[in-house]
Amino acid sequence: MVSRKPLVRRLAAIGALALGLVACSTQDHSHAVYMLIDTSGTYAAEARRAQTIVNYLLGTLQPGDALAVAKVDSRSFSEKSIIAKATFDRRPSEANNQKRAFKTAIDNFVQGVRASAHTDITGGVIQAAEFLNETRAGNKTLLIFSDMQEELDKNTVRDFPIDLRGIRVVAINVVKLRTDNVDPRRYMGRLEWWERRVRDAGAIDWQVINDFDHLQRVVLR
Repeated sequence: MVSRKPLVRRLAAIGALALGLVACSTQDHSHAVYMLIDTSGTYAAEARRAQTIVNYLLGTLQPGDALAVAKVDSRSFSEKSIIAKATFDRRPSEANNQKRAFKTAIDNFVQGVRASAHTDITGGVIQAAEFLNETRAGNKTLLIFSDMQEELDKNTVRDFPIDLRGIRVVAINVVKLRTDNVDPRRYMGRLEWWERRVRDAGAIDWQVINDFDHLQRVVLR
């Protein structure tokens, strides 16, 4: 009698391969990016540099991808903080129209930006996580354009755990403050504190990009 075991094993292997191919074909490759722009104190003057990043994102993101840009001010956990947002249409011509309108909104914001008294980065991060999760994109990235110095007013409560599971976090243009120049440990300590916080929140990655020549690392393909 001929053994059926080799045939059974071959059929099982074929079945496993087929399941793998189905899984690959259904994987979501779309991207959702949420960018926070710090508008507090003297850092508000950096907003024009943020345009470079937004323009890069508009040129990189594809139809079906999502993008939102919001400001960080005294209290940032609000839809009112969002400057522009869009899920780009699958039709390239319509997606291009959306991108032009998006760029206009950002340009207008930068021209009239006003410095806020306080810096609620955490509120902006929570708002960003909500948006990114609602998109259900396969790849979710939070960009924080800030010196990462959070300064809250006495009534704003932000000292509680946050949830960034499945989200990649990138800090951009983390300029050095005058106090950092006096004691560089302040700068390094600030970045270490934020890295620890976002990783404890479940973020899949943390990066710092200060060189604008490396913007290709902002959206990973």
